[in-house]
Order: sequence, then structure tokens, then C-alpha cells
Amino acid sequence: MIRYFEDIAIGDEMELGSHTFGREEIIRFAQKYDPQPYHLSDAAAAQTHFGKLCASGWQTAGIFMRLLVQKKQALEAEAKAKGEPVALTGPSPGLEDLKWIKPVFVGDTISYKRIVSGKTESKSRPEWGLIHGENHGINQNDEPVFFFKSNVFQQRRDRG
Repeated sequence: MIRYFEDIAIGDEMELGSHTFGREEIIRFAQKYDPQPYHLSDAAAAQTHFGKLCASGWQTAGIFMRLLVQKKQALEAEAKAKGEPVALTGPSPGLEDLKWIKPVFVGDTISYKRIVSGKTESKSRPEWGLIHGENHGINQNDEPVFFFKSNVFQQRRDRG
């Protein structure tokens, strides 16, 4: 179910899924969007502080977004199939504290999740509330590799 603002609690966690980063995928993304040596070839990466090919941080962020959208689509489809209401999710007014904590290397599997860290009622748009989240990417060794704080508008049941 895609929940209304009132139904979401601080501390709620949403597992978004995992992704394993492959060599060709890393290179393809880098060629198109982030053509730095450590994302383009093993030989070039070996000459940098990373020591080996690693994914662009923007790629790790893009995978997060894809998994988030897919999760929301699945929850919405499930709710509709059950005849449950589906609350609207609005745009995000921005994010904070984006961090690429550790490099993501070829073969690493990153698991992503979002944890609700706060809620704010919108004064200017009473049909909406703002959900604050902490978003994490953790590798297969249980090490944090990616983090950011998010804000997203969520429809309110009582005002929408």
C-alpha cells in the first residue's frame, strides 16, 4: 500500500532491493555520464588512489532511484489489486548530506533502504505533508557505501 502521511511513522523502514555492479555496466555508465579514469578502465583505475575500477557515485545514486521507483510501483499495483486506496507521492524539494562513503567495485552488491527520520505538516499546502528520510546503500560486507537525507511530499488523508 502507498500510505498516507498520517499512516507513516518515524522509524519506518523500506527495503528497496539490491544491485550487483558489473564491469561493463560501470564502464558504460562512466563513458556516458562520468568519464573519469577510475570508472573507465582497470589499467587507468590502477594508477589512481582507488587502485581498481569502481562505479561512479552518480551510478550508485541512479540505481537507488530506480529501485525506489520500482518498489513504489509494486506497492501501488498491490494496493490497487486489493482495492486499497493509494496515496499520492509528490515531488522532492531536495536532498541533503549526499555521501559516497566507500567506493563500489566490480562485483559489489549494494542493498538499499530508506528509513523515515521525521515528518512535517505543510503549512502552505495542507493537503500534503513532508516525509524526511535517511537513505542507505550497504555493501555485501555490511559496510555503508552511500547515504543521503531526503524530503518528499506525501498526500494527507485528512486534507487531500
